Amino acid sequence: MLGLLYDVHGNLAALDAVLADARSQGVNAFLLGGDYALFGPQPVETLDRLQDLDATWIRGNGERWTAHPDDAPDDPVVAGAIAACRELLDDDDIATLDHVPTDVRLDDTLYVHGSPRSDVRSFLPTPADDEDELLDGVETPRLVFGHTHLPFRRINAKRGTELINPGSVGMPFDRDPRAAWAIVHDDRGVEHRRVPYDHEASAAAVRQRFEGAPWADTVAARIAQARFDV
Repeated sequence: MLGLLYDVHGNLAALDAVLADARSQGVNAFLLGGDYALFGPQPVETLDRLQDLDATWIRGNGERWTAHPDDAPDDPVVAGAIAACRELLDDDDIATLDHVPTDVRLDDTLYVHGSPRSDVRSFLPTPADDEDELLDGVETPRLVFGHTHLPFRRINAKRGTELINPGSVGMPFDRDPRAAWAIVHDDRGVEHRRVPYDHEASAAAVRQRFEGAPWADTVAARIAQARFDV
């Protein structure tokens, strides 16, 4: 079995809850889908925990932006979080994460962060107009991705590609604050899972860790309400 952990975002409490659930299910190998440290209250501790796992890593936009702040959008929440994360993370870790692969193929599945085309353009539960473009060149029958923090599974009607988003461990955006992850079973079946944890405490930890930073209030609200539009 393979555990799919995407978009942890420095939320150690959510990660620990998911890892406990994984152990209870007999999962001991993982695919880590990017966005490991940025935005959350425990970026260093979260990265340390992930580095202890038997895991395959891919890079998300969070790792790219942390290494190259000028690549990030001109947004005060993003800019503030990047500056804080860069202060806390070791320079070697920032550089190492910037150089992990942007995609990996395991068996009949391609794993990316956003899409094969981009780490910031991804798929939604309902097909968007650019879906065919984002799938151009994909030869595997299954594509796993994250970035939108919305867990779902569906089949692309035109190509027949199975699209799977495991959801976000540390910052779901589907109004369900429970940590989201998924298991790929030995028979290829995918099981989406949700794990309760003290998300209010994680939101409070963001405000406390980065006290006085306006961006931290936005991130804390997103963790507490499991919504992006706050």
